[in-house]
Amino acid sequence: MEIDATYFEERKEKAHSVYAVQKSVYNPYFKTEVIFNSDGFHHLSFSARRERNKKEQLLKFSLLPLAIGIIKKSGTLQEYRTGLTTIGKIGKDGLTPAKATEYWGFVAIVGESKIKIKVILRRIGDGNITFWSVMPFSKLKGGQKLYTNGIEEE
Repeated sequence: MEIDATYFEERKEKAHSVYAVQKSVYNPYFKTEVIFNSDGFHHLSFSARRERNKKEQLLKFSLLPLAIGIIKKSGTLQEYRTGLTTIGKIGKDGLTPAKATEYWGFVAIVGESKIKIKVILRRIGDGNITFWSVMPFSKLKGGQKLYTNGIEEE
């Protein structure tokens, strides 16, 4: 299914305006503010240096308002992992600097359609906890298209 370019750009701009309003949101689990920076919005459109397909981007854009609500209310952690994230460019020695990175996953059943979604937050090194991603927690049933509603109402 081909997605109309104008429709896609309108949804992306709407999602960006919703995202841009959120500089930070208080999270009860961490008892601190979660930062909404440009990396988080970029990750909604790109993964592993490749652009996500338009359908996946629209899905993530439509889940964004629900993700903000989950961050505001989540007091219980469902997932945690650590890893290394490369920082900067490859040095003259051929090595890329890296920092320890923590990821936290909060899962909730939300919205009128009672969908289960996961919100990912991350922290690189000893930096701020930031929004990283949002996704359905399980496969969508019967080709369900969440991107046809959600972001427009915000």
